[in-house]
Amino acid sequence: MIRHLYVHIPFCHRICPYCSFYKHEPGSTDTAAFLNALTVEALAARRKWGRRIELETVYFGGGTPTMLSTTHLERWLPEFRAALGIEEVKEWTVEINPRTIDARKAEALLGAGVTRASLGVQAWDQSSLTVLGRDHAPEEAEEAYQVLRSACFPVVSLDLMFAVPGQTLEAWQYSLRRSLALQPDHLSAYNLTYEEDTAFFEKFTRGEYVRDENVDGAFFTEAMRMTGEAGYRHYEISNYARPGFESRHNQSYWSGEDYLGLGPGAVSTVDRRRWKNVENTVLYMQDPLSGGLGEKAAEHLTDEQWACERIALELRTARGVEISWLPDGSRMQDVVQGGLAEIAGDRLRLTKQGKCVADSVVAHLWV
Repeated sequence: MIRHLYVHIPFCHRICPYCSFYKHEPGSTDTAAFLNALTVEALAARRKWGRRIELETVYFGGGTPTMLSTTHLERWLPEFRAALGIEEVKEWTVEINPRTIDARKAEALLGAGVTRASLGVQAWDQSSLTVLGRDHAPEEAEEAYQVLRSACFPVVSLDLMFAVPGQTLEAWQYSLRRSLALQPDHLSAYNLTYEEDTAFFEKFTRGEYVRDENVDGAFFTEAMRMTGEAGYRHYEISNYARPGFESRHNQSYWSGEDYLGLGPGAVSTVDRRRWKNVENTVLYMQDPLSGGLGEKAAEHLTDEQWACERIALELRTARGVEISWLPDGSRMQDVVQGGLAEIAGDRLRLTKQGKCVADSVVAHLWV
């Protein structure tokens, strides 16, 4: 069954220099025509997959989904729900930029069935926000959070980023304290990475920005400590939640469940077949069904590729990975004896020390 759906909205007020996802400023894009293209693709997905689609989670990402006006959302969301036959989902997340939400838009999202707001704060100090190219001030982020709480969203999550160029450990601790003081249901804390085709990557390759694993580790360790003391469960390397508020949608990715992706640049994986929609909004709008369901490239994941993904993704979670996926038992013993992982029943899971070097552990396990 296909129980999970991702919808990509590529519009942004401004382009953040660290972001590698497909996105652009809306410019002269006909928003109504874009939303109609999403509906057309949704209808095609329903025709193609039929009763196999029984959605439990929906995730609107970007870009900035809440750049869509309240009027557009009120008109389009009921149409979109009808196209996919969405009745009640267990979790419907929308990513939100602090400058793009107000009380009316919050009510429109709730009225359409959205249950989870993911607020892109990234940092609470203005210096880090400036480096990241964010267009909101700390006060605007707190105001947006209060709007979401006043609207009674069932779940509110905050996104943070650490190891930002120039960011001190004290600034990171301040961001954590200010976030935890708001008592969000969920907190994501991502280690900044330098992705190709970004302004940050260009500075990284020129040596203007550097990455220090020891610094990254100190920031990560502080996040684990402070969230743990506040009662949050560290259920995945970059994610912390109050008990019962873990992201169902993201857990589906980590466990290898099938999912559909709609919109330009969106990725789908069904029956181990993975495809990606064209990363061009104009072309997508002209023919959202080009190549089947707008797919630009497709591949069938081999058993080896699938096993590698399972190790890389599931080992990041608190449950760990099934030992049966591991190709070499001696290498598993290496990381266990090194204090980086432990065996729990039929699964291998990282220790706190192992979480700090998760990528290295995965690289060692996968021969």
